[in-house]
Formats: sequence, structure tokens, C-alpha cells
Amino acid sequence: MAYTKAAKVLGMNQVYKLADNIKRYSLRDVGFIESKNGKFQLERSLDPRMPINQSFKFKMVVQNDLHNFKMATVTANGLKEVNIFKANDAEKKITQLEYIIKDLQEHNILVIEEK
Repeated sequence: MAYTKAAKVLGMNQVYKLADNIKRYSLRDVGFIESKNGKFQLERSLDPRMPINQSFKFKMVVQNDLHNFKMATVTANGLKEVNIFKANDAEKKITQLEYIIKDLQEHNILVIEEK
């Protein structure tokens, strides 16, 4: 998964990009962790009833220049991208994913890319 200016989650039709006015403190406010090399990473469980290390999760990484990013839904160990739209109990996972993305939009981190 490469860093790009626009990205979408596997199985989802909507494409997102980083907001033009994105701020580092906004990333920290919603739970992004800054790494030693300056990248910001967010991991959220798609099943709030289970620990993050036991369920599919949403993962997003923003480069330190705040221009490129990548996002995906991945397995519990974070190594393989998965299509949650085809998973068992997909409705709950999709609802949680939509909630996470909506929160990122409300904090001016993600915006819908115009075609």
C-alpha cells in the first residue's frame, strides 16, 4: 500500500483525500500517534466489543509533510488488507468504519475527493 494524495478502503466506492487545512494537533486530538520519523498513525478496531489485537481494524498513516497518506481495513495483526463488506457480520463493521471516517471528516482531516 503506497502513500497517495487520495485513497479509499477496499470495497468502498468513496474516495477521500486529506483536508487542505489539516493540522498536526487535529491528528493528535483524534488519536493519531506520531512516530519517531514524524509519520502519524491511527488504528481503530472495527468491533468495539473486542480488543484491537483480535478484530479487523481501520488503519491510516499520514506522512510527516501532511500531503500523502494511506488507509485500509486490515486483519487483527495488521499485515493483510481485507474487504469488510464481504465479512461475517459486515453490517456492524461497516457502521463502525463509517463512524470513524465521519469523525475524521468532522475534525477536518479527511474530505471527499471531488471527481
